[in-house]
Amino acid sequence: MNTIQLIVYLLGGLTVGSALMVILSKHPVRSVLYLVLTFFLISANYIMMNAQFVAVVNIIVYAGAIMVLFLFVLMLLNLSKENEPRSSLLVKLAASLAGGSLLVVLVAAVKDSLVLPVTGVVQNDGGLVENLGQLLFTKYVLPFEVSSILFISAMVGAILLAKREKQIID
Repeated sequence: MNTIQLIVYLLGGLTVGSALMVILSKHPVRSVLYLVLTFFLISANYIMMNAQFVAVVNIIVYAGAIMVLFLFVLMLLNLSKENEPRSSLLVKLAASLAGGSLLVVLVAAVKDSLVLPVTGVVQNDGGLVENLGQLLFTKYVLPFEVSSILFISAMVGAILLAKREKQIID
């Protein structure tokens, strides 16, 4: 086993372990911090697959913006044991049954999946962002432009709705 394979397996194991800690952690703030660690490890996996642009976007968008939002929401909520609703035995049984069914489906899906051997890092002559831009502005230019028009119309609609509510209040 060479060093690249060892790094890939180590990163994969750490990613799965931190994702499990997100689920198994009893404290919500710790769970969010484990989720941030999971996103950083996923970005490291992207770098090992020579997808640097996706890794940077993952860190900026998920670990940077969304996780900060999650932390602020959790800190603003009053999460104490006294306010926590009690769940009945029937709810716990139904949750265990649903989780077990999901585990069986996942094991059945993974059992028949194709496992490819881990190879080294792929080296390209051009940069990954250059290849992505070339593909985006040649083959996928129409869907790219349609989605930009959709985003602009959504922003204009949100601004109009916000102004209308402000005029109603005044």
